[in-house]
Amino acid sequence: MSTKSNVAMIASLVSEPSRAAILTALLDGRFHTASELAHMVGIKPQTASFHLAKMTEAQVVTVEKQGRHRYYGIQDPEVARVMESFLSIAPSVPIHSFKHASENEALRLARTCYDHVAGQLGVQLMSSFIQKGILSEDQDGLHITEQGETFFTDFQIDLKKTRQKRRSFSHKCLDWSERRHHLAGALGSALLDRLFELNWIERLPTTRAIRVTADGKRGFKEIFSIEVN
Repeated sequence: MSTKSNVAMIASLVSEPSRAAILTALLDGRFHTASELAHMVGIKPQTASFHLAKMTEAQVVTVEKQGRHRYYGIQDPEVARVMESFLSIAPSVPIHSFKHASENEALRLARTCYDHVAGQLGVQLMSSFIQKGILSEDQDGLHITEQGETFFTDFQIDLKKTRQKRRSFSHKCLDWSERRHHLAGALGSALLDRLFELNWIERLPTTRAIRVTADGKRGFKEIFSIEVN
């Protein structure tokens, strides 16, 4: 399916609010059951199952079976990329409670955008990469520099293996909350995995927000010159 076809298909699917909410929840990069997704977006399990079947048929969502359970996730990174782009131009959701405000603030500070780092942290990382000469950008896109090759290798990211993945190696993704770019593609995914390995970040339950640990605060400051409160 071409990128244009992907955009048209996803645009059609997310015109229904419940489907849009389900896809947004799946941007955490994890697989969930229909019941879990129903709880996350506030709809009935039967309704979630109906919409998930539609999106599976359209090859936007994939399903894995384990015993009696079915687990759903986003089909591929391109779907997540299109969804994040839609969110960047969508109107802000009204805040109606302190809990909602807290959850929204956590998402804006640091979150996963499918399989890479987004939010304020993601944008700060991108800015650090550019300022330190690790990545460069021009009209053709985002490129890793010779200095960047050394940096990511020293950071214990296997660039050869990362380049072999059947997807874009590195590209900019417009962040819906910051309205600036963060790093996506196979390199962004490898970076996220490495940050989890280092225990610099950890997932929060029932949300795609991530928390920066004490180790992470020290690491981000020392290596990337990023202050995380």
